Amino acid sequence: MANKPAIDPAAMEQPTSSTAKTRLVIAVTVLGIALAYFLFTAFQSAQIYYYTVGEVVTDKPQAQLVRVNGKLVSDSFSRVAGETKARFELTDGSTKLLMIYDGIIPDLFFNPHSEIVAEGQYNEEGTFHVDDILVKCPSKYTGKPVENT
Repeated sequence: MANKPAIDPAAMEQPTSSTAKTRLVIAVTVLGIALAYFLFTAFQSAQIYYYTVGEVVTDKPQAQLVRVNGKLVSDSFSRVAGETKARFELTDGSTKLLMIYDGIIPDLFFNPHSEIVAEGQYNEEGTFHVDDILVKCPSKYTGKPVENT
């Protein structure tokens, strides 16, 4: 009979359990760090402070991205025909702020009951340069006035 080569048990050695555990710990750590970084950047970009028009005029938050909530001042909207750059004013009822926006105006922008949220930056000239406009739809369902009889 032919001599069968002897199988050397050392040659078939599998990774020890401590090596496998080390690799698992490293993989879980890297995954945890990546997830933490993703969550941090996602929430960091979502943190934009809301201001009223009066707060922007008073606090003058320059060089930071903010949102301003207000209503369109009637007859303040102006745009050159054929261009997308618009100028308008928002108010909180007592204070007005000039807005400059270059883009498409949302459908409900001119509804007198709509609230407008302008996202952008306030500059030192006293104007607000808008990057994005959100329009909050007015409530369609309002209660009937109560009659005293």
